[in-house]
Amino acid sequence: MVAKQQGGAGEAEGLPMLEVRNITKTFGALKANDNVSLNVGEGEIHALLGENGAGKSTLVKMLYGSLQPDSGQIIWRGKPVSIASPSAARRTGIGMVFQHFSLFDSLSVADNIVLSLDPQFAKGDIAERARELSANYGLPLNPHSMIGDLSVGERQRVEIVRCLLQEPALIILDEPTSVLTPQEADNLFVTLERLKSEGTSILYISHRLDEVKRLCDHSTILRHGKVVGECDPRKETAASLANLMVGSDVAGVKREHSSKLGEVLLEVRNANLPAASPFPIALKDVRLKVHAGEIVGIAGVAGNGQSEFFKMVSGEETLVDRDSIRHGDQPVAHLGINERRRMGAAYVPEERLGHGAVPLMSLSENMVLSRHSSDKAAFLRFGKIGVLREDVALRATKRVCEVMDVRKSTENPAAGSLSGGNLQKFIMGRELDRQPSILVVNQPTWGVDAGAASRIRQALIDLAASGSAVLMISQDLDEIFEVADRILVMHDGTIAEAGRAGNVTRERIGLLMGGAHTERDPHETEPGEANHAH
Repeated sequence: MVAKQQGGAGEAEGLPMLEVRNITKTFGALKANDNVSLNVGEGEIHALLGENGAGKSTLVKMLYGSLQPDSGQIIWRGKPVSIASPSAARRTGIGMVFQHFSLFDSLSVADNIVLSLDPQFAKGDIAERARELSANYGLPLNPHSMIGDLSVGERQRVEIVRCLLQEPALIILDEPTSVLTPQEADNLFVTLERLKSEGTSILYISHRLDEVKRLCDHSTILRHGKVVGECDPRKETAASLANLMVGSDVAGVKREHSSKLGEVLLEVRNANLPAASPFPIALKDVRLKVHAGEIVGIAGVAGNGQSEFFKMVSGEETLVDRDSIRHGDQPVAHLGINERRRMGAAYVPEERLGHGAVPLMSLSENMVLSRHSSDKAAFLRFGKIGVLREDVALRATKRVCEVMDVRKSTENPAAGSLSGGNLQKFIMGRELDRQPSILVVNQPTWGVDAGAASRIRQALIDLAASGSAVLMISQDLDEIFEVADRILVMHDGTIAEAGRAGNVTRERIGLLMGGAHTERDPHETEPGEANHAH
């Protein structure tokens, strides 16, 4: 059992472990948190829910000491506390596991844990303590393994184990299942239930409402920085929780299945891409086809070659064998991303900031960066180099923001000022606005709320219905089943056919995601060879 930080003489029976009273935090004209209050009891799993930009991240950053409130109080075991830094939060008894890992690939598990520990921890026995604790909580780890050699699920274990080693009484978890297979998520839930039974409190942030219903005892809902409700999520439906978050019913995805697919618009033929360094995954004999009017979904745990595959298919990485990737009847494997865009393709990468958008540039400038090569006539005034037409860029930006409901503080803010979900909506909308004949998207709804996810998924379905070919890489199995016509699975740089979305089971996909080699159904086609009947 992990010993918990104690509250001392000020601890009183019946008091919540954590109480937030009227916390307010303002950034310029934006009130990110507006008189927010909530209580988390001892041994309670408490969900913090809200759509993108609702103020969840701001609140937990204040609880963890990364930000300071403008007003209000944080009460810990009945006593007001000032949490000046993350180290102060850890000394108080608050730990946090962030959505984005902060691990060094070239260091071992034990070395990464040591770097995160406060000075009072003895360093000599960390490896053995980590091994013992990880085994005790069903999160097995080899402390001497290199982080770069671990799967994403194993890296998640490292983050949790190093948090537990600091003996927190309250753990904040931000989207903890976003990188896990269904089986790994089930194992995590067992661990969280055990921690709860031992008295550990958990503040749980997730957009996956079914797991909130399964796991959480209570929930607080934020909307536009304010608390708009509390409930027992086990007594709600996923739809009613989404309604509380958004303030209205979330429209479901609608699709009309076509009886016949069109020509093959995107084909990958036995493509290979060697690893460029010790940590990326090499791609081996990758093959698939995507027809006009079809959405092909690629499932898989992150870190199995999806990023490398996206770079290869988008033209960020080119291949010598030009015929190994084709757009219709044209070989394109030797062409870069701008040449492929000019042929009607569009791409949405997984990383929003730095890859999908430049943080310090405005939305309209980011619009130009991805559109100038394919839409020269619209965006340039004259000549080969030309002069930027700001009016066209601003009109296109406004159109995308209205269609995708991108919420922003000014008309044309810097990309980095948007919340993650709103930036995702902008980047998706920017590419969809072109009506591309081929769209390749990596994690289309990563980190977005239920309403935005529904809007994005419907847009993908509508694009395919208009005759485009859509290739979607996603770790969200709910999304895969809701959107894709056919499902492939990526593991360790290879792609296997799972089946048509209406026929394949989640269990089989989960096994393929974990690397199991299952017998091919004799009625299934080769990867990418879709039966045209829907």
